[in-house]
Amino acid sequence: MPEVYVAAGSNIEPRANLARAVDELRRAFPGVRFSPWYENHAAGFSGDDFVNLVAGFTTEASLAEILRQLHAIETLCGRPRDAARWAPRSMDLDVLLYGDLVCDEASVKLPRPDLLKRAYMLGPLAVLAPQVMHPTAGATIGELWRRFDQAAHPLRPLPA
Repeated sequence: MPEVYVAAGSNIEPRANLARAVDELRRAFPGVRFSPWYENHAAGFSGDDFVNLVAGFTTEASLAEILRQLHAIETLCGRPRDAARWAPRSMDLDVLLYGDLVCDEASVKLPRPDLLKRAYMLGPLAVLAPQVMHPTAGATIGELWRRFDQAAHPLRPLPA
C-alpha cells in the first residue's frame, strides 16, 4: 500500500478550517498522522498569513479516489471548486507524494513540483517523514529540508 502525504493550508479562518479538515481526514483515512501546524506568509499573492500542516497515511485507495475525497473536504471547509489559484482560501489540500509514483499529466503531477520550492510543504513533511525518499530528487525529505534555504522562507510553529 502506498504511503500518501497531503499538504493542508488555509488563510481564511485558518485554525477552524484546518481543525475541520483534520477531523475529516481522520474519518476518510484511519491512522492518518499529522505534522505540527505552522504559520507562514502567503506565497504567490498578497494576503493574510496561512496556517499549514502535512498529513500522512497508508491507503489502498487510488489516487483518483484520494483526490475526490480531498476535493470533498475542501468543499466542506467552504472552498468552491472554481476558486482562484493564487488567492486567499478556506482550504487547500494537495497530494505531495503517493508512494513513489511519478506522474506528469495535465490534471496531476507527482511528486508535487512545488514541494521542493515551498517551505510550508517541505518543512512539515520533513518533520513527519524525514526518511522518505523523494521519488525524483535522489535524497530523503529530511536531507532536502536541511539543504533548503529555511531563513528565506520562515515557518512559525504554532502551539499544539
